[in-house]
Amino acid sequence: MSESKAMNLRFPDPEQRAAIAAAARQAGVSMQEYILSAAYDRATAVERRFLEGFRESMARSGAAFAAEPGDADPSAERRAAELAARREVEQHERQGRGDAA
Repeated sequence: MSESKAMNLRFPDPEQRAAIAAAARQAGVSMQEYILSAAYDRATAVERRFLEGFRESMARSGAAFAAEPGDADPSAERRAAELAARREVEQHERQGRGDAA
């Protein structure tokens, strides 16, 4: 297989090309190297953000699984009260349908 050719650097905006060329000159690298380096930096930044979020998620999950059953859900009493209220509403609805029939 033949060696790959240089990247085709076409820019629809001449000002954008000039800005990139100036930045590449200032960095002392070719435009191709400057663009590839910037793309790599951006991709690794996204990867780092993803991995940080993943680690935080794993820490939260680990803490939830390590907690005692009552500690993991501090609102157990509230859920019990909501369930009782829901049963009461359903019971009233059933009675209402029975009276209407």
